[in-house]
Amino acid sequence: MQIAFTKSALPEEGAIVLPVFEDGLKEEAVAALDNKTHGALMRAAATANFSGKREQTVDVIAPSGLKNSRILMIGAGKKKELSASAAEAVGGAAAARLMSSREKSASFALEGFHGEKVGADVAAAHLAQGFLLRAYRFDKYKTKVDKDKKPQLAKIALHTPATKAKALFVDLEKVADGVRFARDLVTEPPNILYPESFARRCAGLESLGVKVTTLGVKEMKKLGMGALLGVGQGSVRESKLVALEWMGGKAGAAPVALIGKGVCFDTGGISIKPAAGMEDMKYDMGGAAAVAGTIMALASRKAKANVVGVLGLVENMPDGNAQRPSDVVTSMSGQTIEVINTDAEGRLVLADAIWWAQETYKPAAVVDLATLTGAILVSLAHEYAGLFSKHDDLAAQLLKAGETTGEKLWRMPLDKAHDDVIKSDIADMKNTGPREGGSSNAAAFIARFVKNGVPWAHLDIAGMAWTTKDLPLVPKGATGYGVRLLNDWIRTNHE
Repeated sequence: MQIAFTKSALPEEGAIVLPVFEDGLKEEAVAALDNKTHGALMRAAATANFSGKREQTVDVIAPSGLKNSRILMIGAGKKKELSASAAEAVGGAAAARLMSSREKSASFALEGFHGEKVGADVAAAHLAQGFLLRAYRFDKYKTKVDKDKKPQLAKIALHTPATKAKALFVDLEKVADGVRFARDLVTEPPNILYPESFARRCAGLESLGVKVTTLGVKEMKKLGMGALLGVGQGSVRESKLVALEWMGGKAGAAPVALIGKGVCFDTGGISIKPAAGMEDMKYDMGGAAAVAGTIMALASRKAKANVVGVLGLVENMPDGNAQRPSDVVTSMSGQTIEVINTDAEGRLVLADAIWWAQETYKPAAVVDLATLTGAILVSLAHEYAGLFSKHDDLAAQLLKAGETTGEKLWRMPLDKAHDDVIKSDIADMKNTGPREGGSSNAAAFIARFVKNGVPWAHLDIAGMAWTTKDLPLVPKGATGYGVRLLNDWIRTNHE
């Protein structure tokens, strides 16, 4: 997609996109186009009861008096309430409509598109990012695509008097690239994306200056990673641990460690899942995808921060060598774990990945992301990811980043009671407790592998990695949740 920022007049071809603030139908830009179309815009707005409220749209096809193919009016809400995320939503709404049309080009009329707290530069740049995020498609395995449904849009132009929008968009585009990379990883089928092939894709980040280290089963056995390796021992696909280092900050300064659960397919193992819906388990590596996408975004925009991403990549399969309920494994930390349920595997992967990251990098903070529990959906549905942390400052920073980016978090309880229920009769701990408080119990398990004094947060993104319906910035499918959140957190607190 070619995106340009320009001060030139609107062209006489392609689509025109016109953001309209609530009760802003009399503004100069709207009035000028209405005059050129002999009142067609106002008639269309009146017929559709369009007033500029958010999510409202009016599409005027082949407007009289113009050679342009259409004018698309999009509600931008109240001008005084315009935010960066609201501007993104305008771009997303435009993409949703235009990507399903036959348009080849579109021009945004952004004269006056700013708010009390958001200037024209920020508004235009974020609108463009919102467009990119919503325009995402994954068609690589479709050999036959209906010609009338195949998007034709190749370029958009943002006509704005803002002078800094283009420069601001440079970094936003890099972040959008990271989101799309994460979405691609999550969307790939498990016969294509498995630990080894996932690791190969990560190796491609070396071209951006990322140092990539990959450990196989042999190396992990020497390190004593019995928890992670136990999960993958029933699969013919070899488990991998991948480290992605971006050291763009002060030389020698301790990095931030991002840890991603990467279960490339989760059958549940011997504690096998029901067949219905099991196909969704290809996205059980959404945490690892988010970490990889974040590292890509940071490296692409040359972030001035030291960050390492660690991905625990496995398949959880039920063959004759698979881990059994009641097995006891020894983690890299030396702590022993009684495996009660082989479908509580993500926390086993994170246990060794987090410990290895601490031993290797001595990080200033650790944040892990995982599609970890179904229980978090019961609590938060698909509206928030669960945030678990014993470190108030870190939790507050992440909550703020969630508000800024729209990738929302809700802080969940993590107390001694949750730790008590995972005590084992024959080992140091067991990998599950009772159903009650399942997400907090899982977080308490992970907390046992965080060293004293290390700020840590666990993000349970099970309800956020995939959507079954179109969202303002996400078409149905993989969301890439976490990339924008982590990027903003790092930019604000570690650059």
